[in-house]
Amino acid sequence: MATPTRLEVYIQPRASKTEVSGTHGGAIKIRIAAPAVENAANLALVEFLARRLGVAKSRIRIVSGSSSRSKRLEIDGVSAAAIGTALAPPG
Repeated sequence: MATPTRLEVYIQPRASKTEVSGTHGGAIKIRIAAPAVENAANLALVEFLARRLGVAKSRIRIVSGSSSRSKRLEIDGVSAAAIGTALAPPG
């Protein structure tokens, strides 16, 4: 079994739309339209990443930071290079 790829993200909940918006302290900054209430922002983050990376939501796990803006995720079946390409900020 392949080792999952780790990803550091910083999220900004209650944004006007869900999108990658750059970096924050070495992590990929993602604006999430959902509020940080009752796990809504975490679920929206996983759905957004699954769509952008072309993987099932079950392949993405939040391993730390579930109640923080800074999160560490593990993603099965996607290389770090593919993640970098898929989540490159606009511009």
